[in-house]
Amino acid sequence: MWFKNCLIYPFSNPQEWDEDSLNDKLTESEFKPCGKTEPSQYGWVAPLGQGHSLLSHWGNGCFMICARKEERILPAAVVKEKLLDKVRVIEANEDRRVYRKEQLTLKEEIVHDCLPQAFTRSSLTFAYIDTRNHWLIIDASSAGKAEALMSLLRNSIGSLPVLLPQVVDSPAVVMSNWLTSAELPPLVEVGQECELREAGEDGSIIRCKNQDLHSEEVTQHLNTGKQAVKLAIHWDESLQCILSEDLSLKRLKFADTLLSQADDEAGDGDAAVKFDADFALMTGQFAELVPQILSWFGGPKQSI
Repeated sequence: MWFKNCLIYPFSNPQEWDEDSLNDKLTESEFKPCGKTEPSQYGWVAPLGQGHSLLSHWGNGCFMICARKEERILPAAVVKEKLLDKVRVIEANEDRRVYRKEQLTLKEEIVHDCLPQAFTRSSLTFAYIDTRNHWLIIDASSAGKAEALMSLLRNSIGSLPVLLPQVVDSPAVVMSNWLTSAELPPLVEVGQECELREAGEDGSIIRCKNQDLHSEEVTQHLNTGKQAVKLAIHWDESLQCILSEDLSLKRLKFADTLLSQADDEAGDGDAAVKFDADFALMTGQFAELVPQILSWFGGPKQSI
């Protein structure tokens, strides 16, 4: 359950949250498996997994939620091959060409016929609502997955006034200064990985891995105008991650000491007790870290 990514979405307006009301609203969009001719389904499932009915889980001032996507696997190459076969038969038997519009219709028929036999695959996207700090934190590797969850949540609860985090100072400029000056915020250490990018759509990109980021080689790239848009950091000996210029955290790895603490707190409890212990420690870490991240870049930008 420990998040591998952290996409931060502050609420623009504080919201009132009620556990029973939230569960009722999520139930209206509860996940249902794909029907025989449905290419995909998306909906809410219990964060605690099978055997649990509640679609939100309360702990440490936060609601954990989980969206499940199921989609049928129908390889494009298979559809293309069947389409070519059907086109060849029609052209041979009817002595005419099959043009694009008719091919699109034939393709739709093939997909409809093949879907019931197609295998399905599922994926889960976890997120939690921090009711104290007014954030939505999503464990998603891409903005697209995060947008899908937020769209589902917005449809479920009626509105979702969240924004991307806005800060005073450019994260790319600040992270570049960390590398050139070696002056870092408290509790922060730079790792050995970064992405440097030149300004402009066609600007060059340099990716460094297992590299001393304070080396002359990296400094030369920064001095020629490139900026650090992704940077490996270690924070407070508690976690390490890749911090991006949009303030997302990727490839999160929590310290073994923290994971052991969660195990100790769970003791001999069941899976639900273990989930609660993990959830409390993880949300506590983010509650400390997120304000720190915002402060590194001049604090939140105030709306006018």
